[in-house]
Amino acid sequence: MIGIIDYGVGNLRSVQKALERVGAHAVILPTPQSVSDVDKLILPGVGAFADGMAKLHEGDWVEWIHAFIATGKPMLGICLGMQLLFESSTEDAPSDDQPVVGLGVLPGRVVRFDVEHATGDGHVQRIKVPHMGWNTLEWTREDPLLNGLEQGSAVYFVHSYYCVPTEDAATDPITSAVTEYPQGTPFTSTAHHENVWATQFHPEKSQRVGAAMLKNFASL
Repeated sequence: MIGIIDYGVGNLRSVQKALERVGAHAVILPTPQSVSDVDKLILPGVGAFADGMAKLHEGDWVEWIHAFIATGKPMLGICLGMQLLFESSTEDAPSDDQPVVGLGVLPGRVVRFDVEHATGDGHVQRIKVPHMGWNTLEWTREDPLLNGLEQGSAVYFVHSYYCVPTEDAATDPITSAVTEYPQGTPFTSTAHHENVWATQFHPEKSQRVGAAMLKNFASL
């Protein structure tokens, strides 16, 4: 059984329905006390980092999430849920030197896309923020979440911030796929470390590709 954390952020029912369509049994968890009854856990989310962390603290979810991960059972963060798994974010922070503290499950930080992006030839390119719509994935290593999918598979994004993992790509990689935005500038779009997975995009909105990922997660 897969539990979906209800901390007042995001459309939980859409995630639940997407899991049910691939044959998984998914329940929405209104309180942390239900976590012990599930085999896998999903942290979804839409919105701002600081508000998301505040709601997790208010609902007493933080300690329970860490305890669940310590059991070795699979966990998946989606969109804001992915970002909350990292150590900190500059979103709604007093300054870049005083970021908002996250769950600290994955090493790294969350930063905003630059509207004015410096290109390699010295020019400045203005890009749309948020990054919204369909974009492609390029695998950087094997990941059970991506089994059976092709390079260049398209998924659906809606985000203004992205994760920058602190990792040694040779000995302890976290990033398992990247997406370019703007063109030529990759960011981490899927992450995997031990029993924790995360996607910056919305698999529940990503049609066939997203359904395959959710089915892979349900089969872990």
